[in-house]
Amino acid sequence: MTGDGAEHASGAGFLAVDSGGSGLRVVVGTAGGRGPLARRASREPVRTGPRGIEPGHLLEQLLPMARESAAEAGIGRIGTVVIGAAGLATLGDALRAELPGALGRELGARTVALVADAVTAYVGALGPRPGAVVAAGTGLIATGTDLVRWRRADGWGHLLGDCGGGAWIGRAGLEAALRAHDGRQDGSAPLLARAEERFGPVTGLPGVLYPRTDRPAVLASFAPEVAACADADPVARGILRAAARHMADSAAAVCPPEGEPRIAVTGGLLKMGDPLVVPLEEELAQRLPHARRVEAEGDPLHGSVRVATDLTTGGLTLPGDDRMLTVTTVPDG
Repeated sequence: MTGDGAEHASGAGFLAVDSGGSGLRVVVGTAGGRGPLARRASREPVRTGPRGIEPGHLLEQLLPMARESAAEAGIGRIGTVVIGAAGLATLGDALRAELPGALGRELGARTVALVADAVTAYVGALGPRPGAVVAAGTGLIATGTDLVRWRRADGWGHLLGDCGGGAWIGRAGLEAALRAHDGRQDGSAPLLARAEERFGPVTGLPGVLYPRTDRPAVLASFAPEVAACADADPVARGILRAAARHMADSAAAVCPPEGEPRIAVTGGLLKMGDPLVVPLEEELAQRLPHARRVEAEGDPLHGSVRVATDLTTGGLTLPGDDRMLTVTTVPDG
């Protein structure tokens, strides 16, 4: 981590950003007791290209929203910018190279933090405390820290990992449907019926799924069907138990082994309710008996706001990381 981590200019505000698969969310505010003052959102996700996440496309959307929000909030200059971005750890080299200077020139920012979305999800859920957060949606990633360094588990995408996430559950459910169609062991007639109701004859599933660029989302759309069958179908119930075990494995890989760390689970997958949540709580209790299970306090945008507030007041205690959390002090001029 570079820079002193504090914005000292009088009257300067902060800009906190959450950039993800559904677009950009922006908050402008101050750390002097007034907090967030103005919000904007865009539903256009930032593009990726040969250089990874495209700085130009992010700035094209972000700068107008930042200026409009600052004017609405009555903030003369944005001194601190925190950008939480999906894909930053693996696709963020161009952002790290170009954004601090561009935000300094365009907004007058003097402190710029680039933060992986797994870290903003963590901070939004737990704040600056030791623990672990499992973010479970279409994919799955676990992030943990002892406030000395960050640990990450999974988040490798639907082909290589994301074990226990929505796409994983949906794919396992469709596999069980195909097993029933073929007459193989461990097939599920209820899942076969639901798959054909949703996608048509299962013999056509490869043609439906393989060409899709949004294949993870299509697979994840079948996860609620697995949950709906779980009460009466042991195969569906077993899939959700396996998903819970995978989630607990990832949490255990990143959770600090000492003390009484906190653990939270976030993401849309929890909307599946008891069929997933009950086995998940059991697996977490078995794997991490020393951890304190808590509800998430907020989402990744809340995490960006927290980091921005701490940077503005000089109170940031989170560990830096070349890929997951970097803070740069932008020189004047």
